[in-house]
Amino acid sequence: MPGLRSDLARLRVVLTVFFALDGFVFAGWVVRIPAIKQQTGASAGTLGLALLGVSAGAVVTMMLTGRLCRRFGSHPVTVVCGVLLALSVALPPHTHSALTLGLVLLLFGAAYGGINVAFNSAAVDLVTTLRRPIMPSFHAAFSLGGMMGAGLGGLVAGHLSPAWHLFGLTLVGLLVTAVAGRALLRIEPPRPVDRRTGAPHDGPRRPDARTRGLVVVFGLIALCTAYGEGAMADWGALHLEQDLGGSPGAAALGYSCFALAMTAGRLTGTTLLERLGRTRTVVMGGTTAAAGMLTGALAPSLWAALVGFAVTGLGLANLFPVAVERAGTLAGPSGVAIASTLGYGGMLLGPPAIGFMADWFSLPAALTSVAILAAVAALIGFATRRATTP
Repeated sequence: MPGLRSDLARLRVVLTVFFALDGFVFAGWVVRIPAIKQQTGASAGTLGLALLGVSAGAVVTMMLTGRLCRRFGSHPVTVVCGVLLALSVALPPHTHSALTLGLVLLLFGAAYGGINVAFNSAAVDLVTTLRRPIMPSFHAAFSLGGMMGAGLGGLVAGHLSPAWHLFGLTLVGLLVTAVAGRALLRIEPPRPVDRRTGAPHDGPRRPDARTRGLVVVFGLIALCTAYGEGAMADWGALHLEQDLGGSPGAAALGYSCFALAMTAGRLTGTTLLERLGRTRTVVMGGTTAAAGMLTGALAPSLWAALVGFAVTGLGLANLFPVAVERAGTLAGPSGVAIASTLGYGGMLLGPPAIGFMADWFSLPAALTSVAILAAVAALIGFATRRATTP
């Protein structure tokens, strides 16, 4: 028993490292997009089409990765996708047209989507075995890794070319994957434990129609959350600058407030889930996010809007981790893949939907859709409160 506890503790550390690495590599790529745009000579429109390669690669690969995890196990798939992610991030600086950039980003997106499904599946198995709601801590590591990757990228952008910067990310990614991956492959995947009896079992059976329906419903919670994240990343700063007269620096502070609050919410998520349970956490989180976004979108002053953005991040923080965990507990890697695909779809849907609504009405009115979907997530959480898991 002590040996098992030691293995589970090591597994938690190793998975945390992979979550952080994923956020670090992805953020490092994102901060170099302006330089890649200049290098390829792409217009804003053609660059947007090329960037869809990341999303397309991720969405297509997520469902396939769920099947691979069922066949080969989530640990080996995590390691393979970690290597592919590290190698593919070095490729964009070597493209010289929007078309080749888009093709390269298909590979990068495939690795990104694959590793997300694989390590989330491994994390779900660990959560079920430990019988503790530690899923938010893994997503907090992703957020912290992203903040570190973006911060480092900002520091080196004036000193290193994109090629050398992203090659450095490749070296870091391969080194971390070699060390953490070796440890991960040595750890036997934990057998899930029945929440009611405490006895180990072989994981979720092939889902029936009701289970598949529940997985899709939990995926909708992930979609509502990711919609808000995408909208805040792409439109929050513009709202602060255009509608509230903020300086570019103050506008940039808006997303920082949102991201920091989300990270803080995830760091405290396990404690919150242990005290309130999943249903209350989702209901309270969705309600808090809805109130925060209404404030952020409709407040007449810059500082009130910044407070609203922070409250929104705090409210949304644990919705995605809970949704993915519940879907994975019900249907294994396939459940994680479905919820992740829907969530990623929400992140894709958010920015263009906000743009169209801003043209039809106004940007503040369009941003209230984030509040509406956060409230929908809260209602879904309440409606599924009696859903059972193995």
